[in-house]
Amino acid sequence: MSLENDKVLVIGGTSGFGKEVAIMAQHKKAEVYVIGRDQERVNELRYDDNIQGSSLDAQDQKQLDRFFEKYGAFDHIVSMLGGAMGGGFLNSTVAEIREAVEDKFFANLQLVQIASKHLRYHGSIILTSGSGGHPYDASGAIIGNQAINTMVEGVAVEMAPNNRINAVSPTWTPTGLWRNMDSKQLAQQRDNVVENVPLGRVAKIDEVASAYIYLMENDFITGQVLRVDGGVDL
Repeated sequence: MSLENDKVLVIGGTSGFGKEVAIMAQHKKAEVYVIGRDQERVNELRYDDNIQGSSLDAQDQKQLDRFFEKYGAFDHIVSMLGGAMGGGFLNSTVAEIREAVEDKFFANLQLVQIASKHLRYHGSIILTSGSGGHPYDASGAIIGNQAINTMVEGVAVEMAPNNRINAVSPTWTPTGLWRNMDSKQLAQQRDNVVENVPLGRVAKIDEVASAYIYLMENDFITGQVLRVDGGVDL
C-alpha cells in the first residue's frame, strides 16, 4: 500500500495527467522515470523535480525494447498513450479513424505486450481510457477507448496472480493535449462539456492523477476501469 522505493515509469509523463502522476509518485518517495517526446520537458522534470527521464517514441517497439534493456523492471508502468479525435463514421476518413484506433489501442497493446515482461512481482500496468464521447462525434477515439477497456479485462486474467492491470477513464479535462486551442476555444469546450457533467464542472488535473496513484497502491484491484469523469456517462 506504499510507493516508497517502488520504481515507477510514466509514459507520456512530461505534461498533463502524466506529469502530475510522476510528481505525486515522487512525493510518495517512489523512484520515478518518465518517457516523453519533448526533450526540453524531460529536462525540466529532471532539474525541477529530480525525476529521471528519456525522450523517445513510445510507439516504436525497438526504442521501447532498448529503454527496458537499459532501465530494467518496474513496479508500476503508467501509459498516457493515445490522443483524441472529432468526427463521426461518415464525415471522417477511414485513415483518420484508423489512426485514432492505432494510437489509442494498438500502441497500448504493443506496450502491454512489452511492458508485461518488465514488471516486478506484484507490479501493475495502468492505461488511460476515456469517458464522455459519442460514436457520432468521436468515432475512432470511442473504438479505441472501448478496446482499451476490453483489453484490461482480458490481460488482467492473463497476468494474474503475479501482476495487475487497470485503466483510468477521465472525461475532457483542460491539459496540454489541448495546447493548440486558444483561450476562447478552451472556454467554449469547457462550457460544452460541463453541460453534460452531473457534477457541473470539469476535473482538476490532480483529481485525475490521484486515481493512478490509488490503483498503484491498492494491490487488490485488477481488470478495472476507474472512471474519474464527474458522472458524464450517466
